[in-house]
Amino acid sequence: MSGHTHHHHGPASFSRAFAIGIALNVAFVAIEAFYGWRVGSLALLADAGHNLSDVAGLVLAWGAALAAGRLPDHRHTYGWQRASILAAFANAVLLLLAMGSLLWEAGHRLQAPHPTDGITIMVVAAVGVLINGTTAALFMTASQSDMNIRGAFLHMAADALVSLGVVAAGALYLWTGWAWLDPVTSMVIALVIVAGTWGLFRGSLHLLFDGVPESVALAEVDALLRALPGVKGVHDLHVWAMSTTQIALTAHLVVPGGHPGDAFLERIAHDLHHHFHITHPTIQIELDDPNHGCAQPLNIPSP
Repeated sequence: MSGHTHHHHGPASFSRAFAIGIALNVAFVAIEAFYGWRVGSLALLADAGHNLSDVAGLVLAWGAALAAGRLPDHRHTYGWQRASILAAFANAVLLLLAMGSLLWEAGHRLQAPHPTDGITIMVVAAVGVLINGTTAALFMTASQSDMNIRGAFLHMAADALVSLGVVAAGALYLWTGWAWLDPVTSMVIALVIVAGTWGLFRGSLHLLFDGVPESVALAEVDALLRALPGVKGVHDLHVWAMSTTQIALTAHLVVPGGHPGDAFLERIAHDLHHHFHITHPTIQIELDDPNHGCAQPLNIPSP
């Protein structure tokens, strides 16, 4: 028998935020690329390329959010919720590749720096700070609870940081006339963004391989189940992420006294949701330990 309650399907809709963010950034990419080419600024051109990758990232995250909201059917009994994890991973890879390209180009430019138009750089980059900051703010509320939305938020926040750095570099260039400031600024910003993106990359890759979400301490889940009245053993315990917002669990409980009833299963579902935000628990009750299931039992440390 199993207990499977407390389902909460789909995160809040961010379609309007995605549409606004994409429209603003497409327009800004065209403006920034034009002026970057006109004044010969690597920082502006690099930022435009980064913004273009972010437009692709926003489209990817939006598509994943829409896919995750699709209802389950006979072909996909959990729906398409994993699309949000795939999008978070793809966004991290896209951002890392964009920053790697920026570092490569900045390294070449540093060998032969040339003068740029500091005022144009500052004005265009300042517009970028406004646009990217506004777009990031649209996703801020859900960035802590949904990894897919966090990917979109990080893209936009990173762009705002890049643009802010470009403004500072333009101002410093006007003051000192140092042509090498443009590529050096690009390199520093790229390294900062790589450091900030690495966590998203590792976290999404972990979930893709059905890793236990960071918000769940498996030892504490095991202890909670073993402490239930009548439970003499727990095995085949598995916890994984169905999406960036949905967590599933399966477990076999050994209850020699017989099936404890539906109220027992409801209590488990409530406790798992309350303590660990597990929304899809499936519990199997067994009268004795049949000594089967996982070929290699989990080595769960004490909480």
